[in-house]
Amino acid sequence: MADDGNGLALVLSGGGARAAYQVGFLRCLARNFPDLNIPIITGVSAGAINAAFLANHTGTFAEAVEELSELWLKLSVDQVFCVDTWKLIRNVFRWGVRLVSGGFSNESSARSLLDSTPLRELLQRAFLPQGNVIGGIRKNLQHGKLKAFAITGTNYATGQALTWVMGKEIRMWERPWRRSEATDITIDHIMSSASLPLLFPAVRVGNAWYGDGGIRQSAPLSPAIYLGAKRILAISTRHLRSMEEASTPVCIGYPPPAQIAGTLMNSIFLDALDQDVRTLKRTNQLLEQIPEEQHDDRHVVYLFAMRPSEDLGELAGGFEPELPYMFRYLFRGLGTRETSSPDWLSMVMFDPNYLTHLVKLGENDADKQTGAIMELMNF
Repeated sequence: MADDGNGLALVLSGGGARAAYQVGFLRCLARNFPDLNIPIITGVSAGAINAAFLANHTGTFAEAVEELSELWLKLSVDQVFCVDTWKLIRNVFRWGVRLVSGGFSNESSARSLLDSTPLRELLQRAFLPQGNVIGGIRKNLQHGKLKAFAITGTNYATGQALTWVMGKEIRMWERPWRRSEATDITIDHIMSSASLPLLFPAVRVGNAWYGDGGIRQSAPLSPAIYLGAKRILAISTRHLRSMEEASTPVCIGYPPPAQIAGTLMNSIFLDALDQDVRTLKRTNQLLEQIPEEQHDDRHVVYLFAMRPSEDLGELAGGFEPELPYMFRYLFRGLGTRETSSPDWLSMVMFDPNYLTHLVKLGENDADKQTGAIMELMNF
């Protein structure tokens, strides 16, 4: 097998439209390391899309990032989900009927608020799958450019986080609530990992239905570590608030549904990475204090975690008027204008101006952290 780059891994978290921020970081990385080889790539939710794009690309790292950047900068709402007014009304109506009928009216079509068919079509064009398998990943594994690629989905029937893995000479893992499975990763796997609960429909993979991998992925760094990572670049889409910011209310009075949903989404998709980063740092400290022969199968994992310097939820509020009318109308009904940080809205804010802002923010933030990034790369 080709050199694994001293176990370098890239971990991309979720966050829906917020994942555009990751592209900005990658642009900075590609500018400084145009021929960089990252042998271990993992992702979850929208981060799974970015991770799959990089793992599938057979050109240089700089070329892959440039094409991924073009994809995000040209992205619009109608390329991710249907914005047809009558389809939105129909879905809302079907949900209402199911709710008030007490379950007697089993509307099988009422599976989600939004139809994500446009996203599937976009991914099929972007990845050019051979059949349903994404061929570039397999080719990069065969040529030694890639050691392992993994994305995670949530099995709605069992509640388990299942990490799908493609790789060579890798070890698998199994825990009660999270396990791995070696398989050829397809568009279905990526769609399921990125299917935001309730907003996007679950995706059938094999005999089970899967949703967003961030729902039960309590340890986002663990797949990369299991796959042999010794150095990790992790990109979060959650702004690390100061004590003053964290203590400042973002809504007044009784919280609207949008604020409650945003808090839940943050807990599910964004908080886990911060917690896992703290856990890894504590583990490293313990390993450094005991003799190496007592480490068993553990080793120190060097980490650089990137976070936005601004609140991406708060930024989304300024772009809300650009969304399609009916979609904007429905979300306002849930109270997105009653909170100063509409986090739930930010996850579906696939507005070109918002996405461009996030890409630029990610690149600027990464530029300011060039020294720390260089330090990790030189370990």
